Amino acid sequence: MAQHFLLSAASRTTSLRAIYKAGEDAAYATFCEMRWPETEGEAVCPRCGHDETYSITTRRKFKCKACAHQFSVTSGTIFASRKMDFVDLLAAIFLIVNASKGMSMVQLSRSIDCQYKTAFVLAHKLREAMALEVQTGEVLEGHVEIDGAYFGGHIRPANEKAKRIDRRLKKHQTGTRRVVVALREREGRTLPFIAMNEGEGVALAVENVSRTATMSADEASHWDLLHDGWMVDRVNHSEIYSDHGKHTNMVESFFSRLRNMIEGQHHGVSPKHLHQYANHSAWLEDSRRSDNGEMAHRLVANSMEAPVSRNWKGYWQRAA
Repeated sequence: MAQHFLLSAASRTTSLRAIYKAGEDAAYATFCEMRWPETEGEAVCPRCGHDETYSITTRRKFKCKACAHQFSVTSGTIFASRKMDFVDLLAAIFLIVNASKGMSMVQLSRSIDCQYKTAFVLAHKLREAMALEVQTGEVLEGHVEIDGAYFGGHIRPANEKAKRIDRRLKKHQTGTRRVVVALREREGRTLPFIAMNEGEGVALAVENVSRTATMSADEASHWDLLHDGWMVDRVNHSEIYSDHGKHTNMVESFFSRLRNMIEGQHHGVSPKHLHQYANHSAWLEDSRRSDNGEMAHRLVANSMEAPVSRNWKGYWQRAA
């Protein structure tokens, strides 16, 4: 019997020990190489694009020979104004990508010895970087599965049976329940969205699925509208899980990972941040055949391409 990829040595190409053994200079060089791959890590001015700079080694900064602009490797990225050492930053990235079902912020803060607030904001910035690969704007092709899953809004039942209410009724909802609608190519990308109800997924499919694609959906009546634009396989989950190749197993696999992340690691998330966790889970799901070293380097590269975060820069100062 063939060994599963994630159990093989091929899936482990780096480790936390290797990152810290290489040291701060090696970590810094990694960020430079990911920021400026076209010049093999040699600095390029972000203001004028000139590739000749002076190196200010005492502060790990650069000065452009053309416009005299001073900048660092993280200037203009999600890590702008960072205070954390590069080796700790790289270690945090490794821990995030290595946790296949997510990692709690308490655990991350303990692992890299930082405050909980620092770990919380750092993880959300990394999720923004992951979204660059997930939310690309490209339509899905081939065979696409669609489904929705409800998250949040849990209402704890009363202890006495006589006092319990029907938690399914709208009047008893807390207003924090959301639906993650996911579209997933059988052999490709996972594309998640946040909606108020599952029926909104039809409009999302119109915007994000090619008309030449085929689709799979369950027996829910709102998916009937999909037949107007695509050839759709339907499977009745109340009777059977898979019917001669007609199934939504791939998108259900994504929901399984997302539920394990939210319920098992984070124990519930705010609806305003749910899209971040959905993108995180989609990125991990689509990267499941990549080794951990490649995943870490890809996330560093995405972080160097991502602009300064409008949502997370100075988050705690605004929230205070």
